[in-house]
Amino acid sequence: MFNGVIFHTGKITFLQKNKKSILIGISTKLKFKKKDIGSSISCNGVCLTLTKIEKNLIFFYISNETLKKSNFKNSKIGQEINMEKSIIYGQKISGHFIQGHVDTTAKIKKIEFIDKSWLMKLQIQNKSLNKFLAEKASISINGVSLTISKTSREYFDLSIIPHTLKLTNIKNLKKNDIVNVELDIFSKYMYKYLK
Repeated sequence: MFNGVIFHTGKITFLQKNKKSILIGISTKLKFKKKDIGSSISCNGVCLTLTKIEKNLIFFYISNETLKKSNFKNSKIGQEINMEKSIIYGQKISGHFIQGHVDTTAKIKKIEFIDKSWLMKLQIQNKSLNKFLAEKASISINGVSLTISKTSREYFDLSIIPHTLKLTNIKNLKKNDIVNVELDIFSKYMYKYLK
């Protein structure tokens, strides 16, 4: 479980693609010890298992199922990745509960600059999930806890403040980029039980 408040990023410096999986190595200032091997780490919002540590390089195996639902299929050397260790019992939750189980991806349709903030319009790839989008609901974009500012039939909008842009890889995004999306866990469960 994560809370989507990102203080660290990393860069993909090793990439080995196979037919149905990827092995990535990420260079980061986030500290890990050998005892952390096997831990769950949020990488761009995807809960991945830390498999190996070599100096400042940490490795993750990405399965075919994860590749289908996330933007990791487009991974490149030098790509910046948002990173978060799993939360500890009693830790302050500043964002919202994020499982790291990415539901789908979204395409960025438009970015407007309002002073130093960004207004981003996105289109969810799996349109059957649009029913879970609601104004003022929480959403995870590349692992970052954000609030939906507006919804329409085809799109949803996010307002992103300068502080978030400074600390995350969202500042690198541009029109037509694909981002990982995890919908609010509470909206999914409430929809299921009220149906």
